Amino acid sequence: MAEKGFAELDDIIHSKIRLGVMSILMTAESAQFTYLKEVIKTTEGNLSVHLRKLEDAGYIRVEKKFVRRKPQTLCRITSKGRKAFERYVEALEEIIGKQSF
Repeated sequence: MAEKGFAELDDIIHSKIRLGVMSILMTAESAQFTYLKEVIKTTEGNLSVHLRKLEDAGYIRVEKKFVRRKPQTLCRITSKGRKAFERYVEALEEIIGKQSF
């Protein structure tokens, strides 16, 4: 396996909010916008911007629909997003493994 370093960290994922979204979606089939907002502790506008970046990269799929006349936004990770997250974690593990504590 080739050595990885900070250059290998995916800039799309390497943001507190986007990393939080990806971490949640790796373990959940899907997550509602309101749940993500509460758990990550961010504003609607900020979360929307970060979700758009993940969606534009093809890492997540965002579905909007109405449930009992109320808008609902559901986010799901894609296979491309799952692979990107796994590579991101591998790069972090490589960096951490090189550190002497």
